[in-house]
Amino acid sequence: MTKEELKNAALSLPLAPGVYLMKDAHDGVIYVGKAKKLKNRVSQYFQDTASHNAKTRRMVSQVDHFETIRAATEFEALVLECSLIKHYMPKYNILLKDDKGYPYLRLDLKEAYPKITLAQRIKEDGARYFGPYGSRGRSQEVIDSIRLTFGLPDCSRKFPRDQGKERPCLNYHMKTCAGWCRKEKSAQEYRERIDQAVLLLEGKHKSLLDSLRLQMEEAAERLDFEAAAQFRDRMRAIELLGQKQTVTAAARADTDVIGWYQTEAKACFAVLHFVGGDLVDKDHQILSRTDDPAEALSSLVKQYYLNRGAVPKRVLLPLPMEDAALFAQLLRDKYEKSVRFLTGRKGENLRLLSLAEENAREEAELATTAAERLSGTLKLLQELLQLPGYPERMEAYDISNIAGTDIVASMTVFVDGKPKKSDYKRFKLEGLDDQDDYASMEQVLCRRFCHYLDGDKGFDQRPDMLLIDGGSNHARVVQDALRRMGLEIPIYGMVKDSRHRTRALITPDGKEIGIQGTPALFALVGRIQEETHRFAITYHRDLRSKRLKASVLDEIPGVGKTRRLALIKEFRSVKAISKAELSELQKVVPKNTAQAIYDYFHSEE
Repeated sequence: MTKEELKNAALSLPLAPGVYLMKDAHDGVIYVGKAKKLKNRVSQYFQDTASHNAKTRRMVSQVDHFETIRAATEFEALVLECSLIKHYMPKYNILLKDDKGYPYLRLDLKEAYPKITLAQRIKEDGARYFGPYGSRGRSQEVIDSIRLTFGLPDCSRKFPRDQGKERPCLNYHMKTCAGWCRKEKSAQEYRERIDQAVLLLEGKHKSLLDSLRLQMEEAAERLDFEAAAQFRDRMRAIELLGQKQTVTAAARADTDVIGWYQTEAKACFAVLHFVGGDLVDKDHQILSRTDDPAEALSSLVKQYYLNRGAVPKRVLLPLPMEDAALFAQLLRDKYEKSVRFLTGRKGENLRLLSLAEENAREEAELATTAAERLSGTLKLLQELLQLPGYPERMEAYDISNIAGTDIVASMTVFVDGKPKKSDYKRFKLEGLDDQDDYASMEQVLCRRFCHYLDGDKGFDQRPDMLLIDGGSNHARVVQDALRRMGLEIPIYGMVKDSRHRTRALITPDGKEIGIQGTPALFALVGRIQEETHRFAITYHRDLRSKRLKASVLDEIPGVGKTRRLALIKEFRSVKAISKAELSELQKVVPKNTAQAIYDYFHSEE
């Protein structure tokens, strides 16, 4: 379908809630979204594409046709949207990479010697399930801690089949296992240990401690101090394990705080879990930078809690979530537990959100390489200026002179955001007797692009954009000069603030584009402006210094070009020549010339 056909098809949709599926020419689903009113939402994609962000423009450019599913309510549309995103995993939806949820601990009490294992989800198999837990790693830590605390086996032997067949393994001698492979160990004793582990997993470690304390006291009364000491050590281990199990169980978090941060190339979605005001766990995911953080957060939050297997009492969000109330209703139906989504940034909530953002920032910056930062910054520049392509090669120009003398210009080149000094050029302005920046800039650009049109070596690369030191008038002069040569290249002036730093870019028609709000861009353009100015002023100083040095010696009778060069070669500077003794000068030039030079610099004496 053409763009006009897509627009007409969207305008024919009903003003009713539903879900829309954007499809490409191969009938593949590339985006799924929901709408309160299908007609209004879908038609926006095909009307004013200039107002879309870069990602949406890319998505719309690939849409061949779309389908819609009408829903009875907005809530139904939300449920359907979440289901379809999980089913199709569309290219342009923000997707949670690891949506497997959190694992459970499984224990089949029907077995004579049951073992605690990891399970990804609850099955109707008659076994007991505990959790969910924070991550597979943390869940395995709980299993290992329970095994060590209660002396349970970690081997592949089957009991009672393998009892008495072989000698106990190293775990028994290291006292990390009670040695269930020995004949004298009974299934009843094993079950007692498993029952104690169940109490711990159910969060009843206080009851378990009371029971073990009673057994310890009974052993002490029997004067069985070795057994009493074993009960004491197990109680200490259970106290620590009970605390670890509490903070590891994801289902027990009462507050989750969402953090979001973007570098020039990467973004991080972080979730901090709090129990009773204490931070107990953190999840995070690294994604590519997005144009719409609010949409990304909304999508990630939905996927996170629908697949996690548990929800807290409240979730603090850094940005408002449009359908938070509907999603809370969906979670209540799924988990039979109420959850509140809050966005207030005051008091304690502000502190928690700042902490989550700081965690997200650290992870995002750690995951972003220097090359990705630079590439991301250039992509930001492309989007901000709406350039037709990626600004791989940028050229910047600056004029330098003092009172209209020794007028020079510099051309610096940045490729992929880095200076390419081998392509730098310097221009000595010709035919200008006074300070005229506009005429100077016009001459420089004309000379540079005349060389380009002639295919001259060193000038044969076409830049993706030009940066001019100056305002809109400077940029307009350059634009007019290039158009006369039949060239269209994006041109921007670099506008400075009171501290001589580039605060904005400006188009030839006077449209100012601020960059101070984007630190990466502000730093990049500032570096380009400083480097271009440095290169220009250095050239100007070199020319001026040579002219001044030459004029002083040229005023002395008998000193021509050959003798001037000989003097400079010997003494290195005019200052050294002025301080030289007559005998030293006579070694370089004839006696009468040496006397003239000496007299010139010592006439006041």
